[in-house]
Amino acid sequence: MSEISERYRTVAGRFTDLARSVPEGGWDSPAPCEGWVARDIVRHMVSWMPGFVLGNDGLALAKPLSADDDPVRAWEVVSDAIQAALDDREVATRPGGFGRSSVEDAVAAYGIGDVLVHTWDLARATGLDEALDANEVHRLVETMESLFEDLRASGQFGARVDVAADADDQTRLLAFTGRRP
Repeated sequence: MSEISERYRTVAGRFTDLARSVPEGGWDSPAPCEGWVARDIVRHMVSWMPGFVLGNDGLALAKPLSADDDPVRAWEVVSDAIQAALDDREVATRPGGFGRSSVEDAVAAYGIGDVLVHTWDLARATGLDEALDANEVHRLVETMESLFEDLRASGQFGARVDVAADADDQTRLLAFTGRRP
C-alpha cells in the first residue's frame, strides 16, 4: 500500500467513526457550511468524489445509497470504493480526475483535504470531538496557499477568517477555508 492509501485510510476512517457516532436527530443539525445540515456534508462527498477520483472512468460502486436514506452507509460505500482503488496499484496509477496524473494524485491533492475539513464540519454540527489528524492538518497548512487558491476562486470556500498569527495549525486551516473555529 502506498503512503497516499494509508493517509486516506486514516482521514476517512476518522470521518467514518464520526458518522457512526452521530447522535439520534443529529443528521438534521445545522452544519458550519451555510445552508447545510450534517447530512448535506455526506451528500456533498458522496456526490463528487466517485467521478472525480477516477475521472471519466468513474468508480465502480456497490449500489450507492442516498445520504437521505442512510448517510453512514452511503459514505461507507463511497469511501470503501475509494480505498479499494487506492489499494489496487493498477487502479491507483490510472489517470485521475481534475487533470491529475493518477487516481492517487487526485486523492492526495483534493480528496484527503476535503474529507479532513468536512470531518470538522460533521463534528461541529453534531457536537462530537472536533480534533483532526494533526499530521494531515500540518501537511495541508503547509500547502494550502497553492492548493486552495484555485478552489477559492471557484467558490468552494468562504472568505478567509482572520486568526491570531500564533494560531495552531487546525485553527489556521479552518480559518483559511472560511470556517470559524
